[in-house]
Amino acid sequence: MGDIGQFLPMILIFVVAYFFMIRPQMKRQKDEKKFAAELKRGDRVITKSGLHGKVVELNDKDFSCILETMAGKLKFDRSAISMEMSKKLSAPEKK
Repeated sequence: MGDIGQFLPMILIFVVAYFFMIRPQMKRQKDEKKFAAELKRGDRVITKSGLHGKVVELNDKDFSCILETMAGKLKFDRSAISMEMSKKLSAPEKK
């Protein structure tokens, strides 16, 4: 019985780490993967580096996309897309 009492704090630390660190990270990765799969032509997006643009072309072979910006067209990996602005721009303002 004494051996279990020694391992109980360590087991508790692993359980807490799972629920506060590992599980939210897995959920975030799942959401990002779903977001990248749902991208379509014409979506206005922001990259993780802060570049704003419109999706012009999607390539499923190498999981990339081409964004049209004011400077021209740039090719990005879909995982570099941070968020979609189309829904935020068309949403009504909250008062």
